[in-house]
Amino acid sequence: MSTSLYDLSVPTFLQTVRSIGGFLDRAAMHFAETGVDPDNFVNTRLFDDMAPFHFQIEAAWHHSVWGVEALKTGAFTPPALVGPVPFADLQAMIVKAETALQAFTPQEVNGWTGKDLDLQIGPRRLSFTSETFILSFSLPNFHFHAVTAYDILRSRGVPLGKRDYEGRLRTRSS
Repeated sequence: MSTSLYDLSVPTFLQTVRSIGGFLDRAAMHFAETGVDPDNFVNTRLFDDMAPFHFQIEAAWHHSVWGVEALKTGAFTPPALVGPVPFADLQAMIVKAETALQAFTPQEVNGWTGKDLDLQIGPRRLSFTSETFILSFSLPNFHFHAVTAYDILRSRGVPLGKRDYEGRLRTRSS
């Protein structure tokens, strides 16, 4: 059995989007227990030259939902970045991402297999197929931002482990 475009994208994004939602919830509990205002946390960075926490969450939302949307439209056109927002709004972004991803059907996504997709990044124009876009652009960017958000939380003492990041594995059913 071959792996479909849907299998490569939607369930893969959903697994980690749900994990992000879980570690955001865990962070909110940790902040409440330690008396930290979560809204003061949204600008936290690992290093001064890296984007802040709120950007990591927003970019994960964009690369998942608009990554799949790009398969349909042929263009990666996420909405404009919103910038620093309250922590609860970041949690709501991830809920929106999960809802949007759940709305894509296997038949719909698999119908976009092999489609051309061009991406303009500054002066560079990158030409992809649906599969190469998901595998070499959207998924790597998505996971980069998801793991960076996780790392920021860990660096600030939020009690998370690898399994929190992995989420629910898609194991073979018995």
